Amino acid sequence: MSNVQQEVFEIISKQAKIGIDTVKPESTLKDLGVASLDAIEVIFDIEEHFNINLPNEEVDFESGTVGHLIEAVERQLAQKSG
Repeated sequence: MSNVQQEVFEIISKQAKIGIDTVKPESTLKDLGVASLDAIEVIFDIEEHFNINLPNEEVDFESGTVGHLIEAVERQLAQKSG
């Protein structure tokens, strides 16, 4: 598991008040019981933690998986350091 994945899992589990072992790359935030407003908070926490900005088109609360979110974070980090 990458550091990015681990840290995203930690942020999501803290926000959703669920065990980190419940969070899987194929889960959606909706599957994990994260409501829309909480999902926005998750995104803010992730952006703040990694010091990045996730474009709105990168974030799909309904069908986007945690794995997609991790990929979006990794893309932003790569662009930032590139």
